[in-house]
Amino acid sequence: MKALALIVRRVGNGALLLFAVLILNFLLLHLAPGDIADTIAGDMGGADAEVMEEIRARFGLDKPFHHQLGLYLARLAQGDLGYSYFFQTPVTELIFERLAATLLLVISAQVLAIVIGTVLGVVAARRPNGATSHAVTLLALFGYSAPVFWTGIMLIILFCSIFPIFPVGGMIDVRVEGSWFVRGLDVLHHLMLPMVTLASIFLALYSRLARASMLDVLGSDYVRTARAKGLSEFVVVYKHALRNALGPVVTLAGLQFSGIMSGAVLVETVFSWPGLGSLALQSILARDTPTILGILFFSSLVVVVANLLTDLVYSLVDPRIELGERN
Repeated sequence: MKALALIVRRVGNGALLLFAVLILNFLLLHLAPGDIADTIAGDMGGADAEVMEEIRARFGLDKPFHHQLGLYLARLAQGDLGYSYFFQTPVTELIFERLAATLLLVISAQVLAIVIGTVLGVVAARRPNGATSHAVTLLALFGYSAPVFWTGIMLIILFCSIFPIFPVGGMIDVRVEGSWFVRGLDVLHHLMLPMVTLASIFLALYSRLARASMLDVLGSDYVRTARAKGLSEFVVVYKHALRNALGPVVTLAGLQFSGIMSGAVLVETVFSWPGLGSLALQSILARDTPTILGILFFSSLVVVVANLLTDLVYSLVDPRIELGERN
């Protein structure tokens, strides 16, 4: 019952946070310079004053700010994210058309960064003054300092031009036909470079944190006791020490989910990946406010859910920590 009450409280706090983010985003977009009606008229090839007024009336742009906000919140309560000015399609349809591609990229990059980063951190912690530890440190510094779009461009030059192993961009090859397994391999082939690019910066963070956490755990009394009992080094490191060292890594993974979502915008642009990131860039350039608001709202929802799941996973990784006690 206590855990359920904590989950309900977390969900309530998340709902309040989403509401605040939604209002702030709505306010900032409407305070931005420029007139949305001018953008819509520009796509039409221009318009006179009468047509401009019709455009504003059609999309409710002639109403006061508080009235527009109230209408938007009322539609949102019914699951309606509005209608795209630029794409001439309901925003909900646009988001769900692109959602699968973004989730595939973000989740695969996150898993890759956590797994490889943790392994590198554990290897470096076993010999903190060895060559492997220094190599992991250099890799972490390089991955963290290199801009993600630069990493993507370098990978394209290396693996698409010099060594043409992977495709330059896109998610599928329309020429590929066959079973779902064949098409899945084609998607994986296109996914490799953007996944590695997006994972590179977070891999550096996880490797450094896992190394520091493992160094702290390996110096604990229970680890020395396990070694004194004659347990193998593999059992000591990967069964006893690693589980207790994963707590900070899990916490960081939840906190970094917002960063990996924002990083997906650049990666999707570089690799022409048909996800929410490329849709967001197109919407910003077109000043398509309903689509931008819908993407921001949905991204915020994903981050809030990810943090809630982080609490649940943290309590499973370390049973000594009850749900809701993570700081």
